Amino acid sequence: KGVEKKEEKKKKIKIVIAVGKRKKSVARAVIREGSGKIRVNSRLLDLISPKYTRMRIKEPLILAGDLAGKVDIDVSVKGGGFWGQADAARTAIANALVEFSKNKELKEMYLDYDRSILISDARQTEPHKPSRSTAGPRRTKQQSKR
Repeated sequence: KGVEKKEEKKKKIKIVIAVGKRKKSVARAVIREGSGKIRVNSRLLDLISPKYTRMRIKEPLILAGDLAGKVDIDVSVKGGGFWGQADAARTAIANALVEFSKNKELKEMYLDYDRSILISDARQTEPHKPSRSTAGPRRTKQQSKR
């Protein structure tokens, strides 16, 4: 009768989802407060090879500084080749960090460094045209002069 119930305050976990695209690749980054673990397709970032794609994905994290150490990022990438996937993941991570921190200085820093970190590159490969040689979309057979 004299028992008081303690009200538990549930702490809302801040989660942000961002998308990055490059060629046929689409990456979705889920960012939440944590200890600095970054996973791409369930693999830790340090285990991704080749080295240059790993370095490309790390660019927004290095520019963000200590903010990157306070969050966990899970990226899932589908479609395209490994290089397009790396660029899509890079864009998704950068957009997620900007949206999570709501920091205009970070956004300006990204834009000054490289515009493609925040803005997805919309260029696509040109489709092959019918009744042409198989080399490419515009390649035609070489004509002889005589």
